[in-house]
Amino acid sequence: MGPAKTDVLSPDGYLLKHSKESKLPEKKPFKYPDDEKRRPPVPTRMDYPVMGIQTKKNFLHSNAAETIMAVPKMPQPIFVDTKKGDKHPLETSGLVPKYLKKKDYGKVPNYLVQKNEEIKQAQEEYDAYIKERLRQGAMKQLSDAEREDMLQGLKKNWEELHHEYQGLSVVIDTLPKKFHKEKLELEMKQLEKDIDLIERHKIIYIANN
Repeated sequence: MGPAKTDVLSPDGYLLKHSKESKLPEKKPFKYPDDEKRRPPVPTRMDYPVMGIQTKKNFLHSNAAETIMAVPKMPQPIFVDTKKGDKHPLETSGLVPKYLKKKDYGKVPNYLVQKNEEIKQAQEEYDAYIKERLRQGAMKQLSDAEREDMLQGLKKNWEELHHEYQGLSVVIDTLPKKFHKEKLELEMKQLEKDIDLIERHKIIYIANN
């Protein structure tokens, strides 16, 4: 019996102050997450600005040009729902009809479908009539050469009338002169209509006499 026998500590291994306290990690410099997006620091009183830089830009003219060319800002539609004048955007309020949400959006209306059917039926009836008249020999189709000859003849007649019209006297002081001028104008206008009709239609049918 007696006191427990333990190893005696060395005199060099004495207990130091704060030796049993938990040690903190090494200190690191703090850095903000948005440090790269931050603006540069304010210059110190020893940072002098760059001197001597001038610009030749006319700010009066440039500002006036930008104002003239700027697209005017459209006012946002709003609605007021209280007597105090509380304003709210109208677009997202549900008060404006949204045609994109319609069931028949993007579909051809019924009246257009019916109109197209009528046009198609009329064209088929016309083609059938032309075929029947061609079969009976009552009509014939002008060839490209005949159509071109007719067109050139109409243009030649118009040029002759126009040359005669240019030769009229400047002063129209008698009834015969007035009637002759009006006659030339009517004939030239009719020739212009005929020329335009033939130029717009490549296929022309004429009746057999």
